[in-house]
Amino acid sequence: MASFDVLVIGSGPGGYVAAIRAQQLGLKAACIEKEKLGGVCLNWGCIPSKALLKAAEHYLFLKNETAAFGLAADNPRHDYAAVVKRSRRVADQSERGVKFLFQKYGVTSIAGTATIDGPGAPGMNQVRVKTKDGEEVHEAKHIIIATGARARTFPGIEPDGEKILTYREAIASPTQAKSAIVLGSGAIGLEFAYFWNAFGTDVTVVEGAGRLCPLEDAEVSAELAKAYKKLGIKTEIGTFCKSVTREGDGVVVTLQDGRTLKAEVCLVAIGIAPNTEGIGLEKVGIALEKGFIQHDSSYRTSVAGFYAIGDVCGGPALAHTAYAEAHTCIDRIAGKHSPDVDYGNMPAATYCQPQIASVGLTEEAAKAKGLDFSVGSFPFSANGKARGTGHTEGFVKVLVDKKYGEILGAHIIGHDASELLSTFVMARAAEMTAEGILHTVFAHPTMGETMYEAVAVALGKSAHM
Repeated sequence: MASFDVLVIGSGPGGYVAAIRAQQLGLKAACIEKEKLGGVCLNWGCIPSKALLKAAEHYLFLKNETAAFGLAADNPRHDYAAVVKRSRRVADQSERGVKFLFQKYGVTSIAGTATIDGPGAPGMNQVRVKTKDGEEVHEAKHIIIATGARARTFPGIEPDGEKILTYREAIASPTQAKSAIVLGSGAIGLEFAYFWNAFGTDVTVVEGAGRLCPLEDAEVSAELAKAYKKLGIKTEIGTFCKSVTREGDGVVVTLQDGRTLKAEVCLVAIGIAPNTEGIGLEKVGIALEKGFIQHDSSYRTSVAGFYAIGDVCGGPALAHTAYAEAHTCIDRIAGKHSPDVDYGNMPAATYCQPQIASVGLTEEAAKAKGLDFSVGSFPFSANGKARGTGHTEGFVKVLVDKKYGEILGAHIIGHDASELLSTFVMARAAEMTAEGILHTVFAHPTMGETMYEAVAVALGKSAHM
């Protein structure tokens, strides 16, 4: 048996950062992982998907846009399996990066499946680990549960890993489907729809809400719908999926209105379910709510000595959310000051092209709160850099509180929008006013000037609109 100050179960963005941060603060830390270091994000989600999406973007440029730049790329071709193979190399490199960081900071890496075993020595709790060589028991003062989440399923909509897929099968398959139905228009659904469509797959997106990406600002949703229609991606909006069944070499999707859709594969991207089963939570009495682990602002669970961070907690299922929670959790365990994680200023991004990036309130939410605000919107088509690079789709939209000049929310849809958003996130974190942004000089020509211009429009001070 080995003893630790901090024992982390799961090595996703929350888990590996928590273990490293603990070592940095002088706490002896270990991290248990049953699969690949880095969890879903580095291996089957955030990172390899960006490799796929960049390949799609490049391919669409070669097919459709070279002539506009006075260039020629006759008869561009693609090797789908090679595209996927590169993304797997990128994922493998990310896993090696975590392994290197564990070695650099002295984190003990334990490969195996963990189960909470209950109290050990005074002030300690034990975890049993099933490894390839047998079974080990370790104990720690502080145990952090960072087991993440998986694709959510419903009765009648059950993945089989062959034709009815989750992101895990879809992201690693070297075989391209001729047609695909995507259930859900959150980030995962929209990104796969864009990727598959770029390489010639006939794609239909099914969304039960009244618009694509329903959690985003309504104007952003409308702009994305226009862009997806131009790309040839079909959509079924305002109707839920009733069931998905295998039929021959494909699938049949039955909608709630009785209509059916057929395709070679179906991607289930309708949310996530926390990985809380089979890890021994009930043995020590850790409280759950709708399957997610209950916790306070320091990520302490209902049982002393146990903590939970990341997707298993039920907050925004984002890697950077888990990063932030890991830092706060460990810093407070170590007795360091750390502010609460500000979930109201949590950025979100979807990496299709045009990309979507947002932070804070949507216009609909601000109205529901009865806030008095002005709206500023600036199109990329009016930006010189955007015109020069050919990326004129979309806009920047900002909501400004009329009394105090607070940036209530910011919404961007356009090329690489995610790279722009952090300016607004930082401005909000620093409680910078709209006037303060107008007194900040933005380099010219840059796409970032659109953020300045949107604020200027909101204040009635734009020279370019």
